[in-house]
Amino acid sequence: MQNKVIAVTRKTTESEITVTLDFNDFKKDYRKRIKTPLPFLNHMIEHIAWRAEVNIEVDVKLDEFQLSHLVCEDVGITFGKAVYEYIQDNMANGVRGFGDGIGIIDEAMARSAISFENRAYFQIDYNGLDVPKETEGMLSEDLETFLEGFVQGAMCTLHVDLIKGRNGHHVWEAIYRSFGLALNRAFDISEKRKGMTSGVAGKIQFEIKKS
Repeated sequence: MQNKVIAVTRKTTESEITVTLDFNDFKKDYRKRIKTPLPFLNHMIEHIAWRAEVNIEVDVKLDEFQLSHLVCEDVGITFGKAVYEYIQDNMANGVRGFGDGIGIIDEAMARSAISFENRAYFQIDYNGLDVPKETEGMLSEDLETFLEGFVQGAMCTLHVDLIKGRNGHHVWEAIYRSFGLALNRAFDISEKRKGMTSGVAGKIQFEIKKS
């Protein structure tokens, strides 16, 4: 049976983040359910939801400081963990577990490729293009941090390449759109892939002995 809703809560002394993935039909108010204190991050997660074809609900409670880096990292990790749980739970159902996609808007184009093989690795390349240090009140490094946090939570490999772009808003929209599309393809269920893993190494198992 395919899981349709997964909710993950991550608690630290600094934050309590809950991310819910709902694979049922899109809710009309889906964007209003993305509630971080960072409007542009909400907009980026909205792009992920739209391209990945999944309702993403985000709730953020902070202990004291509304630090952009903290919010991006913790939300990214929690989102990644929710996606990890979905992938793991649906291996028997034939979830693909890998995918790629190209996101475009006006002059900007980006490509993302992802694979869920319990290997946490993230790389983003701007390929010599001049990306603004700040866009819509957010630092580019914090928008990267969200993606890096996702990789940590999801234990996946994610490569992002900016192909074209001048406008900062468009650059990040293209990047996050491509990421959402890569997830869409990774979420795909195929009868042929029932019981298969993303990589040929199969499911990783550790044997630990202590004395």
